[in-house]
Amino acid sequence: MSWIAVLPFAGWALLRLSGFEPDWPWVPVVAYTPYAAAGAVAGAALAWALRRRAAGVVGIAAVTALGAAVVPRALADGDPAVSGPVLRVLAANLMVGQADTDQLMALVGRTRPDVLTLQELTADALRRLEEAGVRERLPHAVTRPLPGVGGSAVFARHPLTAGEMIKVGAFGQARAWLAHPGGARVEIVSVHPCAPGRTGRKPCWQGGLHALPRGGGPLRVLAGDFNATLDHLPMRELLASGYRDAADVMGRGLTATWPQALGRTWRLPGVTIDHVLVDSRMAVRDFRVLELRHTDHRPVFAEVRLP
Repeated sequence: MSWIAVLPFAGWALLRLSGFEPDWPWVPVVAYTPYAAAGAVAGAALAWALRRRAAGVVGIAAVTALGAAVVPRALADGDPAVSGPVLRVLAANLMVGQADTDQLMALVGRTRPDVLTLQELTADALRRLEEAGVRERLPHAVTRPLPGVGGSAVFARHPLTAGEMIKVGAFGQARAWLAHPGGARVEIVSVHPCAPGRTGRKPCWQGGLHALPRGGGPLRVLAGDFNATLDHLPMRELLASGYRDAADVMGRGLTATWPQALGRTWRLPGVTIDHVLVDSRMAVRDFRVLELRHTDHRPVFAEVRLP
């Protein structure tokens, strides 16, 4: 019983830390690593309670490895010393355009973003937003509405220059260059790669993440539905290129963003797949996970200071 309690979590820890990411079913399963870390604690405790020393040592090793991956997300990090202008970013997945337009506009009014990135933007959803006055608050926009789940957009308070849209499979990721009045030029990407799916290989999901611009060059902010957690290898590689996750920086990296309840009595345990990634030269001043009706994702908001 003690080995049954610790070996699954030990194997999980080995895979998570190995630098190797198998395909199905590991890609969707690894998103639940924070839950596995809690399970590893229970397994190790059981092994020691049963006085099975060898199993207990393996259990402690699994707890240590998984804890090292997960616990820092609940601890605030330091920031670089910067004194540039502030940039406020709000990102929301509209669930094929069905999200509540009035509540989204209320969020815009409350958070006062300089940038709003939208995913799963349909032509009808864009029409409703414009009728609700989104251009009065955020007059500049690069919009790429599409039928189904593939549309996206960047709205901004300051002038935008359209960039080349990232298109992998049916999923589009709008890009725009923001001319901040403080003098900075920042690329904004409305992130939405394919979901990993339920079976088979994941070329669309991997391709959508790999197509995102690496950090270390011009200032960039990537915001939206990444369909990936900080436990997915492509996400870790993206961060290592020169980004920081705003939720992780603020010690709020374990707050789930999907799935948000839609009136159903049962749903999957929550995972954190909506992010605001900022250039590592930026300071993160605030991060929040918000509520929006009629979508399965929770919007995310970050306030950062530019170098």
